[in-house]
Amino acid sequence: MYRTENVDVRFHDEIATKVLNELGFDVSVRLRGCGCGCARKDSSCTFTSILSDPSSLPFLTSKDATTGHVLGTIAIPTESDYELVINTIQLAQQKWSLTPPPSRAAVLRTFADSIRKYIEQLGTLISLEMGKILAEGIGEVQEVLDICDLALGLCRSLSGCVLPSERPDHVILETWQSLGIVGVISAFNFPMAVFGWNVALALVTGNAVFWKPSETTPLTALALNSLLTDALDQNGFSRCLSTVLVGTGDQLGQRMANDRRIDLLSFTGSTQVGRKVATRVASRLGKSLLELGGNNALVVSHDADLELALDAVLFGAVGTAGQRCTTTRRLILHNSIAEIFLEKLVQRYKDFVVIGDPLNNSVLCGPLHSESAVEAYTAAIQQAQADGGRILCGGSTVSFDSSLSLRNTFVEPTIVDARSLGIEHSLLQNECFSPILYVLCFEKFEDAIRLNNSVSQGLSSALFASDMKVIWEWLRSAHSGLVNVNVGTSGAEVGGAFGGEKDTGGGRESGSDSW
Repeated sequence: MYRTENVDVRFHDEIATKVLNELGFDVSVRLRGCGCGCARKDSSCTFTSILSDPSSLPFLTSKDATTGHVLGTIAIPTESDYELVINTIQLAQQKWSLTPPPSRAAVLRTFADSIRKYIEQLGTLISLEMGKILAEGIGEVQEVLDICDLALGLCRSLSGCVLPSERPDHVILETWQSLGIVGVISAFNFPMAVFGWNVALALVTGNAVFWKPSETTPLTALALNSLLTDALDQNGFSRCLSTVLVGTGDQLGQRMANDRRIDLLSFTGSTQVGRKVATRVASRLGKSLLELGGNNALVVSHDADLELALDAVLFGAVGTAGQRCTTTRRLILHNSIAEIFLEKLVQRYKDFVVIGDPLNNSVLCGPLHSESAVEAYTAAIQQAQADGGRILCGGSTVSFDSSLSLRNTFVEPTIVDARSLGIEHSLLQNECFSPILYVLCFEKFEDAIRLNNSVSQGLSSALFASDMKVIWEWLRSAHSGLVNVNVGTSGAEVGGAFGGEKDTGGGRESGSDSW
């Protein structure tokens, strides 16, 4: 059914070598797993001479998400390395917090200039290591630029309040103070943007940042943060104010959650792991910011602009191969337009979805990030069919020429008529991080709201409609952090706080009052 584009494995290997060299990495040797510059060939990092020798340490292997070929190996720092790094960051932050905000913002201006210089290389590295298509990889880098712009504006507007006092000849001054060290644990699906949302605002408000990236996207993290540490150095500040340490969640992630020196821990990932992080941080009365699962719904009313809604559903459900926290996973259609809408949507999938090499500009859907994601996809399809769901399109894995030796992680974007399953079915209640879209229908608008709200997650919801009464009812009734009208569930603007309610965690990243 779907058109596929083969992968040029040799081209991938050549591009990876070129991009990593241009970003300053020598992947012929084991890289240091500390990202304040010491992973690069021209390192001038604070920790280069005092951290453990990387050649003697256990390591993570970064692989091309499409071919499975090794991109590089990165040493996992020891517990003593962790202690050295966190104590050094703590000392540097105390001085940084006394720096005027416009001087802090100058670092972000330099950082943004470097990103613009290397935007193609950074976007390509995201596509290689994570697997999203190149246009999305470059778009993700643009999000980091956008949040830097926002932080530059904030540097001269971090205002407080002057309040009247009940004591004679006194006033009350209410001001914002830096927290200290902000820990960031990010996920594989947005290996740069999530860090950008956190680091730009953390730095401009006088905090230092300690980042644990996903263990499957370490090179992306090291590359981005090396540009930031260069910017700190060029402006006369300590490189360690933004430090990456690679490691596993079981070891490094738990250590960060338990560490009282980390004043705020921002975690992006699954609800299951987020509960554990929140519990550990709460046990020390620390602050956490959680951005967890989505399971988002898009509602199409009888008076909607169907063409607009069709485009939104297609990108929302298929973009990033269904691996966004804001991916459209449930489609809720008014009975009067359901059949014509589904007919047009299936045709759109056939016409526009091309599966294959994420570096090929004609491809819309790249690979899933892991073999376990493919297993979850396959299990969900089998269960849907066994329980009465009807596959309208897709439903299978995708195989390429066996001589290419690619990873078997490509799947077909799938639409499931789930009307016979119902909203209480486990498939609709639990998020599967893959491009599966479940379809439900409604007659009365209050039923659409009920279907939208009847899951434990609450990140993003979307309504396509024209009736203003219905729209206002939607805005006050949808139980989501992001409530959209006539625009899809996926994506958000940096100017507004990003996050959700219920099992999505309640945290807010990026703009507005998130900081």
